[in-house]
Amino acid sequence: MNTSTIWRENIAKALSNRSFAIGLIITGLLALIAALSFVWTPYAVGTFDIVGKLKPPSAAHWLGTDHFGRDILSMIMVGSRNSIAVAFVSVVIGAGVGIPLGLWAAARAGVLDEVLMRFNDLIFAFPALLSAVMITAVFGPGAVNAIIAIGIFNIPVFARVARGAALSLWPREYILAARASGKGAARITFEHILPNMANLLVVQATIQFSLGILAEAGLSYVGLGSQPPMPSWGRMLFEAQTMISIAPHMALFPGLAIVTTVLGLNLLGDGLRDVLDPKLWRER
Repeated sequence: MNTSTIWRENIAKALSNRSFAIGLIITGLLALIAALSFVWTPYAVGTFDIVGKLKPPSAAHWLGTDHFGRDILSMIMVGSRNSIAVAFVSVVIGAGVGIPLGLWAAARAGVLDEVLMRFNDLIFAFPALLSAVMITAVFGPGAVNAIIAIGIFNIPVFARVARGAALSLWPREYILAARASGKGAARITFEHILPNMANLLVVQATIQFSLGILAEAGLSYVGLGSQPPMPSWGRMLFEAQTMISIAPHMALFPGLAIVTTVLGLNLLGDGLRDVLDPKLWRER
């Protein structure tokens, strides 16, 4: 059986997983909308039309307009770029720092392991929102500070996942054989431990991506995320709260964008867990 045949079978098997397929479609549409917004939106997001403010969905404005007459569809499209960027970079920060820490703690064990885990507990004591408050108190609100706050919160998550997975692998026979052959802890970690836990880390990254989008929306809602004129789903919800009785579409569509995106990423993560775990396939 050649490589192309194996790939086709694996892709067909993955797409047969309902959670993975639905999550992939939703996530793909989000990425497509974000990419499209770089070259085209129905209206410029900075265009104000006071005469046409608070208009319900129509042929001219598919999702209606807000209290400044801005096109809501255009703002959602551009806001998706901001949500993806903040969530992606915060996951990269969390994984880039947390995974090495977790692997190091599992390889060294003892006092070092205990110190690193207690440090993680300390970071866990400060949720992303509280971290953002502290950071913006010094540097001011903005997307960069939101990324830092969410990224710091992601570090202990990835560290715990990496440490737990690595600790379960170190007693395995093939690891003992590698140690008996003279390989050091660092080489064993990168050649044997990390590849055998990559699927778990990919799934966790997907989950943290969805949580990052939700956290970014929350921070923008309280004014600590992206600042005007950059559109943000969370700030759109904040601006809509006083208009909910006369223009419910202002809150409905940004809210649906957040819910659909988080749901799609969670389904993708759940599907990836099934697809990347051969034991689950054998049980079916």
